[in-house]
Formats: sequence, C-alpha cells, structure tokens
Amino acid sequence: RPRLAAAAPPPAPAAGRAAKVRPSAGADDLYNPNQRYPRMSQTMGEQGTVMVRILIGANGLPLKAELQKTSGFERLDQAALDFVMQSRYKPGTLGGKPTEMWMGREVKYILRQ
Repeated sequence: RPRLAAAAPPPAPAAGRAAKVRPSAGADDLYNPNQRYPRMSQTMGEQGTVMVRILIGANGLPLKAELQKTSGFERLDQAALDFVMQSRYKPGTLGGKPTEMWMGREVKYILRQ
C-alpha cells in the first residue's frame, strides 16, 4: 500500500507588529534636575517655548538632543538642550524590550510676575 504523506502543519499565524511604547520623562522614580532659567534671559525679559527632539538610549540616558523649534532666544534654546541632556528618561520599548528611540519634549520658559 502507498504511504500517505503526513499533512503539513498549518502555517504559523503572521506575527503582528510588536507593541511599541514611547519613551517618557514623567516617571516619579527618574532623576530630573530643576530646570534653570538663564539669569540674563530673566533680566532681558526673554520668554518662550523650545521644542527638542531627544534620542533616548535603552538605558534611559539621553544620547543626543536636537532643536526642533526655537524659542527665538539662543540662551533659552541652549538652556533647554542642556536641561534635556541632564534629565533621565523611561526608555521606549519594542515588544517589551527597552529600545533606543527618539522622543519630543517641550521646555517652557515663562517669567512670573
């Protein structure tokens, strides 16, 4: 009698995209220094919002920061870049594994009356 070939197993279901979670700066257990307002900017009345793009390593340390939107004042822009590079972050994950990832962060400089 001829032998019947075993039926091929059904194909594995297509793997869905691994869940992606963006990095964050809001976790309570993170070290985040106080944001410094440059004294000369205070004296000159400079205010504004800086948008920064930060590359966060798998260990939560910032690897690189780039200016995305200027406040209009170089001192404030530089202070924002310094601030985000001194902060610590909860790294982003891909499929539950910490992964190097970019994130955006807004840094505001507003003078109080």
